[in-house]
Amino acid sequence: MVAIVSTVAYLGLEARGVEVQVQIAPGVPAFVLVGLPDKAVGESRERVRAAIAAMGLSLPPRRITVNLSPADLPKEGSHYDLPIALALLGAMGVIDAETLSQYVVVGELGLDGRVAPSPGVLLAALHASGQGQGLVCPAAQGAEAAWAGGIDVVAAPDLLALLNHFKGSALLSAPTPGGTEPPMIGPDLHQVKGQESARRALEIAAAGAHNLLMIGPPGAGKSLMAACLPGILPELTASEALEVSMIASVAGTLSEGRLARARPFRHPHHSASMAALVGGGLRVRPGEVSLAHLGVLFLDELPEFQRAVLDSLRQPLETGTVSVARANAHVTFPARVQMIAAMNPCRCGHLGDPALACARAPRCAADYQAKVSGPLLDRIDLHVEVRAVTAADLILPSSAEGSAEVAARVAAARAIQTTRYAAHGVRTNAEADGGLLDAVAAPDVAGRALLAEASERLRLSARGYSRMLRVARTIADLAGAGQVGRAHIAEALSYRRRPPTN
Repeated sequence: MVAIVSTVAYLGLEARGVEVQVQIAPGVPAFVLVGLPDKAVGESRERVRAAIAAMGLSLPPRRITVNLSPADLPKEGSHYDLPIALALLGAMGVIDAETLSQYVVVGELGLDGRVAPSPGVLLAALHASGQGQGLVCPAAQGAEAAWAGGIDVVAAPDLLALLNHFKGSALLSAPTPGGTEPPMIGPDLHQVKGQESARRALEIAAAGAHNLLMIGPPGAGKSLMAACLPGILPELTASEALEVSMIASVAGTLSEGRLARARPFRHPHHSASMAALVGGGLRVRPGEVSLAHLGVLFLDELPEFQRAVLDSLRQPLETGTVSVARANAHVTFPARVQMIAAMNPCRCGHLGDPALACARAPRCAADYQAKVSGPLLDRIDLHVEVRAVTAADLILPSSAEGSAEVAARVAAARAIQTTRYAAHGVRTNAEADGGLLDAVAAPDVAGRALLAEASERLRLSARGYSRMLRVARTIADLAGAGQVGRAHIAEALSYRRRPPTN
């Protein structure tokens, strides 16, 4: 007899259907698992055997063959345990195989029969919804699966409870969607003193989702201002929250099925590897740039990152996706991030202070800043110098404007962009490109003249020109202006300064 149970294989944010086919046939007793399983899937034989034994059952002394179809698709992860166990019980006649055909099944098994959480349940639930099937998943992830909506979710604490549910002797209650994560409480812009130009650049970056680079000496407040950014960004919309939660589900970081409405804020250490930053590994997982999707990726001490690691961000920053190529798979993750970077002007950090600068100044600044490649710098919309904070600045009272006031202006500018791009599949000015950018950011006559002169003098690349025009459009949105003017172009050009690279 052959029993079949549906499950999924994860490729990026795509859940592909997989059939678990179990056959019990006469022959020398054996338990064979085929279909390109990885090490974790291969070890499921022992977990399944032990879990079934924990219920007081034993495997028949026959040849058991488990096929994971399609056989040419690599299978990774421990979530195949539960579908293999149920298909095996169906082949043994313990559970009705026809009932199992109505569900997609995911979950890891403990040796005592408990159903343990496994990454990707939200993706599996959305796949099951698209196929018109229900979902069987771990009890701890029932709230996560319930976000898919409109499907029958069976969240089982253990294998025995699941069998009793299908037999009708003890039904499991349907889970409800989890709540939302409480908002993150970070520093307020009230705490930033003496950095008016940097605060303005931060507001523009937040309003248009632009990349920002802050250059200044140690202790000037660069990290503080970056940490203030989540407090002035608008919340995720419902569809954006689901998109971000799908990535968190694959990464296994979606806690108790709660969706986050605050935008992600990721700040990896400068020792991060390429796989950690852009994704990859033996079992391909999303990296920091994908975990920060629709949020902020903060890179402190930018030149201290390995150059190859930084250059791996060039394609994601341009396209909003990251593709991880492997010999047996090609996985794509979304990576529409706002990159905020901070760096010292030189290794000692005191380039502009003759009393503190090292003996190699200013040569040390050129060498230090050259660690960041020109093409990556060209993808950063706003470059701002952050000056040292003096004791006189610290004595001054806090700024009258805090995060709440700035957040209100940012929200108003984002609302303008939402309306403007509603029919174009674009969220913010930072995503506008090509003919769309020409249509929405065309400057007036005076602005066009300034733009032509500046492009010639600054020798702006095509990318630099487009990014500067996007920033000007955001500045105009903050001012409530319908058309980009000369003043908006002038301010945008002031942020095109970039550190020397030679």
